[in-house]
Amino acid sequence: MKLDHIILKSFEELEKETEELKILRRTKPDATTLSGGPIFIVPYAEFKGWGTRILNMLKRVFGEDSVHFQEFTKIFSRAGGDINEFEACRAIFLSAKKDYAGGFLFNVRSLVKADILDDVLEQAKELLNADYKDAACILTGVSLETTLKELSIRANIFIGKLDKMNVELCKAGVYNMIKQKQITAWAELRNKAAHGDWLEYSANDVKDFHEGVQRFIADYL
Repeated sequence: MKLDHIILKSFEELEKETEELKILRRTKPDATTLSGGPIFIVPYAEFKGWGTRILNMLKRVFGEDSVHFQEFTKIFSRAGGDINEFEACRAIFLSAKKDYAGGFLFNVRSLVKADILDDVLEQAKELLNADYKDAACILTGVSLETTLKELSIRANIFIGKLDKMNVELCKAGVYNMIKQKQITAWAELRNKAAHGDWLEYSANDVKDFHEGVQRFIADYL
């Protein structure tokens, strides 16, 4: 089972637990609102167990710096089981589930990935400027393959060799046949560098390759 499906399944199980806990609400003994109405609470032990499991999920999926984790922590840490506190925690959890299911996390991951690739491409550019065209070509190839892997994950395509991913991404409509042929040409250039066929391409070829991959990442990640 893919990681994405496992996480979604965990969210669904926690949502089911959330609804079950809501059903267990009861009135607080000897306590009423200012208007005389009942005060509702959820069982404290079950509430704490439920909230702890959600905190763990939010931390692993979104991180401790995420709004979801911080807002849930803020309310849950001081909550005693009051129905309003429970509903506030429930709303944050459901918002996090919706964001994950809608692809929010993968958009964030793609932005991070793009930043990392920018750094790699910047190193390749510096190598190219220093007349190390072969090392620059290999680094640019790494950026290209990493990008195809990321696109394959998003398109639910099996991660394999660069050429295979290129074909499948085109079939899936991620990009057109013209782009597929361009990537095939880039892959051939990368392979020449990797196999030591350094006389079969020029620094200008690597420059065009580098600039093309930069544009490709900007357009598709």
